[in-house]
Amino acid sequence: MSPRIVALVAYAVLACATAAVSAPTGDGKKDDPADKFPAPPKDFDKKRDNIDRGKVELVEYESTTVGTTRKARVYTPPGYSRDQKYPVLYLLHGIGGDENEWARGGAPDVILDNLYAEKKATPMIVVMPNGRASKDVTAKSGFGQQGPAFAAFEQDLLTDLIPFIEKTYSVKADRGSRAIAGLSMGGGQSLNFGLGNLDTFAWVGGFSSAPNTKRPADLIRDPEEAKKKLELLYVACGDKDGLLRVSEGVHKMLDEKKVPHFYNVIPGGAHDFKVWKSDLYHFTQLVFRGAGQDRSAPEKQPAKKDDSLLEKPAPDKADEGRPAATNIGNAAYPRVHADSRATFQLKAPDAKKVQVFTNYGLGSGGPWDMTRGGDGVWTLTSPPIVPGFHYYALVVDGVRVNDPGSDTFFGTGRPTSGIEVPEKGVDFYHAKDVPHGEVRSRWYASKVTGQTRHIMVYTPPDYDADRETRYPVLYLQHGGGEDETGWVKQGHMNFILDNLIADKKAVPMIVVMEKGYATRAAGAPQPVGPGKGDPGVFEDVVLKDLVPMIDATYRTKPERESRAIAGLSMGAGQSLRIGLTHLDTFSAVGAFSGVGKVDLKTSFGGVFADAAAFDKKVSVLYLHSGDVGLDEGIHKNAEALYESLQKSGIKNVTFSDKKGLGHEWQTWRYAFHDFAPRLFQPVKK
Repeated sequence: MSPRIVALVAYAVLACATAAVSAPTGDGKKDDPADKFPAPPKDFDKKRDNIDRGKVELVEYESTTVGTTRKARVYTPPGYSRDQKYPVLYLLHGIGGDENEWARGGAPDVILDNLYAEKKATPMIVVMPNGRASKDVTAKSGFGQQGPAFAAFEQDLLTDLIPFIEKTYSVKADRGSRAIAGLSMGGGQSLNFGLGNLDTFAWVGGFSSAPNTKRPADLIRDPEEAKKKLELLYVACGDKDGLLRVSEGVHKMLDEKKVPHFYNVIPGGAHDFKVWKSDLYHFTQLVFRGAGQDRSAPEKQPAKKDDSLLEKPAPDKADEGRPAATNIGNAAYPRVHADSRATFQLKAPDAKKVQVFTNYGLGSGGPWDMTRGGDGVWTLTSPPIVPGFHYYALVVDGVRVNDPGSDTFFGTGRPTSGIEVPEKGVDFYHAKDVPHGEVRSRWYASKVTGQTRHIMVYTPPDYDADRETRYPVLYLQHGGGEDETGWVKQGHMNFILDNLIADKKAVPMIVVMEKGYATRAAGAPQPVGPGKGDPGVFEDVVLKDLVPMIDATYRTKPERESRAIAGLSMGAGQSLRIGLTHLDTFSAVGAFSGVGKVDLKTSFGGVFADAAAFDKKVSVLYLHSGDVGLDEGIHKNAEALYESLQKSGIKNVTFSDKKGLGHEWQTWRYAFHDFAPRLFQPVKK
């Protein structure tokens, strides 16, 4: 079974077709599929206020197959940017439709806009073409004419339309980033074309497929190839639809060949857009999750059950949620619910408008409007939020303020409210019943800046009890807009390291966290030139002030083999620059979400030019990133650097990532948890 299908099945908690389905059994009874694919929520296909919207446009492309110019409608998601590449869904119409049918009756843009606002679907481009490859055959033509035209569209799709889309739009041009689905006649086309071209499509959906579907026995030529290449196969139909027998036949064949798939039979469903909208709602939440996974890797065990893809009701008395771990004192709000939604509340009886400001990373489609109650208390329950730590603020009559119920965290250039949304089954950054290190606040004099500077220092468990042992040191840097408190307050690095040391997975170490901003002392020579600043100031602070002070104050191992430097975002850039250009001081370097373009011959003083010399001095160069949002481009840079270094012969480089996460603290917690155990390990002989 495809690793991706295994993960999808576990993630969605939806039975694949090897389970009992809703087709009539021998005794005339039916299984009820409603607990597998619940009906979409009310107004899932209605336009909402105050959310970002995508765009639908009509395009024309030259078809060499037909010998004429043909039309298609194309939906681009909210915030579509040429700087980002998107997967593509080709969405096909029925026998009576054309490129306008989905837009006219199916509201695909509205459904997807709403899903994106709730972070339930991967942003994608949707192409809605005319599925008849003919100059003169239309919806009014007889089926005898239409049938061949629908069949001929396969060639038009593969040789004309897909190349046009991939040339015109910013798309991911690989099979793992292409899906095909359709309704009725288009459902039959999708099964025919998708299953017949697995080198082109990895995600296939047939909604109420018509009899133009190939005989079930002819749809899957090689079951083993299908199992390997299919990321998702979704077959669906209403149980009141006269074409149910077609989907039943496909399902039965897939069962017999043991090809994993979803089989969704909609109770009371007819051959209409009510059913097809529901199918689109479910299908688009399943596609493009983890596309492009390396299939050479061992098949992973299914993820723990998580039904977050399925629509859930707004929190009620059965799920009142719990106060967020980031609240102050006994503050009851904000509250986090079991489905990762959050409820915010503010008493402001004289306010005219109150919102939750989300642009710091809390969610999309904001700011979110709060609702005023009769007592002057404003409330909002959010869409599901990505697990982890997020900054946010409240906006009261246009003025941005912190939430009085939340602790504040220095992270947007100022103290800002933050909320922790738990990730189910993940506790590596929690405070556990293990020996704990100590985080110390320390001030020291900097000759470089002429100022007294502040640092946070983590000392491992038993540091004070054992007065003889000396420890290696990791210098750990924060990102732009944050400060030296970030790795402890937002990142929980102390708990991560406590737990790793207790499990004997990491070497006990001292961790030093400095504020990464610096200006030279008054009277010192200043850089000449337009507005570039002096990135060397902080470098001098680290090398001339900080490292000597730490070695003189704490029980360190004061040799290069026992020093490492790492950081996130801005701190990643600092760590690469300082660590790789001063290998007489540092032997390990980590960059989390902070790799830019690198020239192997000239970057960092040409440190990569000699592979053998690099591996002799550097125990590990660790590169890590998320893969969405801002981290998408960083991820590409980091992966490209890793591959280039490997090809050049450098061995001591590691690349890791966290799929589905972006430029945020949950990414960096995972990075630190993976990086720390790699440090200061005995050299294998």
